[in-house]
Amino acid sequence: MRIALDAMGGDHAPAVVIDGAVMAAREYDIEIVLVGREKAIQTELARHDTTGLGLSVVHAAQVIEMEEHTQAVKSKKDSSMAVGIKLVRDGQADAFVSAGNSGAVMAAAILRGIGVGRIKGIRRPALATYYPAAASPVLLLDVGAQTDCKIEYLLQFAQMGAIYAERAMNIPNPRVGIVSNGEEADKGNMLVRDTFPVLQASGLNFVGNVEGKDVTKGLADVVVTDGFTGNVMVKLTEGIVSFLAKYLKRELTGGGLNKLALALMAPGLLLTLPGLLLLLPALKRVAKRMDYAEYGGAPLLGVDGIVVIAHGRSNAKAIKNAIRQAKQAVEGDIITAIKEGLAAQNRKSEI
Repeated sequence: MRIALDAMGGDHAPAVVIDGAVMAAREYDIEIVLVGREKAIQTELARHDTTGLGLSVVHAAQVIEMEEHTQAVKSKKDSSMAVGIKLVRDGQADAFVSAGNSGAVMAAAILRGIGVGRIKGIRRPALATYYPAAASPVLLLDVGAQTDCKIEYLLQFAQMGAIYAERAMNIPNPRVGIVSNGEEADKGNMLVRDTFPVLQASGLNFVGNVEGKDVTKGLADVVVTDGFTGNVMVKLTEGIVSFLAKYLKRELTGGGLNKLALALMAPGLLLTLPGLLLLLPALKRVAKRMDYAEYGGAPLLGVDGIVVIAHGRSNAKAIKNAIRQAKQAVEGDIITAIKEGLAAQNRKSEI
């Protein structure tokens, strides 16, 4: 298996990207093709012991910066994004991963002459991500690819999300829901209300409307919405998690009285140390669940090749896990599964 990685993509590239690539190559025993400015990549690789690791370099002279418009994909044909996507298109890599400009990655993926294009029959691709604050794994899509949607788009998002959940997340017959402001079938805006009966008749394991507060309860394995709503949901959740962590630290350690209270509690904490050690695995699981880096990136579903877009601020662990996501998608043969699922759905609708 060969995964092409945009070595120049992200806020901390290429150093952090190379760190993550080395970690992934060592842990997953796969070949990773580092795409970008060869001299810069080799300089970063020199910091690591890469003996026996499947790491290779494909030179790309140009870089699409985070603040550039998506049109830069057309003018920078030798960018690390364009070259990396072409490797997948030409069968020289099984997947492409980038922490660069997400809009540019999406544009490169579907751009004629560069990208892999859309799967036949797919109207619009969707970005899917693991919702970080749910009791059990929840796949949320779309989270930014399509801000304005139609019924057909949401239906296809649901179909692709269900296939991905089954093949990459190992969830049999995944439950599918649609984001709404009430659980009743007549709740939601016009798009949600019109999509509800279509999803009911789709043959999917559709469980109905899912309110924002219920996404965290894991009432559905796949939650569908438009890209505007999904993006706001994810970023709001990330913001709340970050706020709570900083707020608790500030309140517990701020002020003389609080510091005195913590000092007085110190002897008692020594007595509770054995109990705290027993709780440590559970605390680690909580921290892991809330850590964005554990989820890696968002697969771009609906394009005719595996493309995973990682967060621009990704650290090495996030890059490693984005590569893991790409690996799982390849192993689950996601592209073939989506094509076959859509074909079956079309045959069913013709009967």
